[in-house]
This record gives sequence, C-alpha cells and structure tokens, in this order.
Amino acid sequence: MTNRKVLITGADGGLGTHVTRAFLAAGARVVGISRNIKQEDFPSASFIALPAEVASAVGAQSAAENAVKQLGGLDVVVHTVGGFAGGQRVDQTDDATFQRMFNTNLNSAFYLLRAAIPHLRRSRSGRIIAIGSRAVVDPGPGIWAYSASKAALVSLIKTVALENKDVGLTANVILPGTIDTPANRKAMPDADTSPWVQPGNIASLAIWLAGDAGKDVNGAAIPLYGAGL
Repeated sequence: MTNRKVLITGADGGLGTHVTRAFLAAGARVVGISRNIKQEDFPSASFIALPAEVASAVGAQSAAENAVKQLGGLDVVVHTVGGFAGGQRVDQTDDATFQRMFNTNLNSAFYLLRAAIPHLRRSRSGRIIAIGSRAVVDPGPGIWAYSASKAALVSLIKTVALENKDVGLTANVILPGTIDTPANRKAMPDADTSPWVQPGNIASLAIWLAGDAGKDVNGAAIPLYGAGL
C-alpha cells in the first residue's frame, strides 16, 4: 500500500476507523470522509480529513473531486458507509424507512462511484471495496429494506467489476455478519458477541483486496460471517 492513494468513506465509524488505521499502517495516503470527521481523529501525516456527505449526488461529486485534488489521483475506494433500520413487516414499513435504507446503503455508493470511477480507471490498477451484509444472502423477517438495499449494492458492485475489468480495475463487496462495533453492542446489550465479526478482520481483508495479491479477485461477494457461523 506504500503511497497508494485511498479514499475511505465513513472513515471515523465503528468499522471505518479500523479500515482507516489499517491502510495508514500499510503505508497508504488516505482521504477519510464522513460528516463530522476531523484531522485529529487520525494523527498521521498521510491522512487528510474531508468532512462531506456522500448520500447526495452533489456531495459525492464534490467529495471525490476534492479527494483526487488532495491526493493527486486515486487508486482505491473503500466504501464503508451504511446503516440499519427495520423491525417491521413489509406491509408495516413506512416510506421514510424504505427511502433511508436505499439512500444510505445504495445511493451513496452509486453517487460516489459515478464520481470516482473515471479517476480509478486512470490508475490502471484501481480497486473498489464495498461493505455489504450477510443479510443479502440470509434475509430475515423485519429487515427487508436493509437486506434489499444491500442486495442492490452487491448488484451495483458486480456490474462495476464487469464494466471496468478492461483497465485492471477490480470491484468487490464484503458480506460480514454482525460486526463487533460499539453501536451494535449498545443496540444489542444482551447478545452473545463471541461470534461477531471483528472490524480488524474486515480491514485486513480490505487491505488484501486492495493490494497486488487481490488483483485476480473481481466481482466477488465475499462472506465473512464470524466464528462458528
């Protein structure tokens, strides 16, 4: 990753923090994006904080252009932005929940990739890594809007992989089970967290996919379900 130019969305989140630290430790130059990210969140000369909102077309375009300007190009995009809402049957789900899930989990990826892909193609070894969910393949009752939006994300990433393989650009999506983050522990205080996926393991897989060793993996939806699952 030495001197690779990396854009990470949700860089200060429960997962994004681990991903950002891993890429910085591997020698990458990182622009970290989130709504409220600050330079002091990652005390590294190789880190640039970029407060931005990527769930809108204008915000994502501006963020991508700013990142490219700051880095002098773009080699890797790691899209960790995502969110969960649910708990109701399909016939009980309101419009706001439905729209929120697709805005957060699909639209943000589309807007960002639309802006970033032309720059990644110029790299000739570009990498896109997105974070999906096990719910894509194992949907459960009450979480349909979340699982459907993540399934659409997988379709988007697979399409991007096919459309850009001619220039050595790969696009893959990781499908984790429940991730061991402070937010998930707070939301499920009585859960057995022992089988939950450690954020550091997702970060390690993202590093591998972004490197030379991962160049032959393209259009994959990679399960990372946790211990014993």
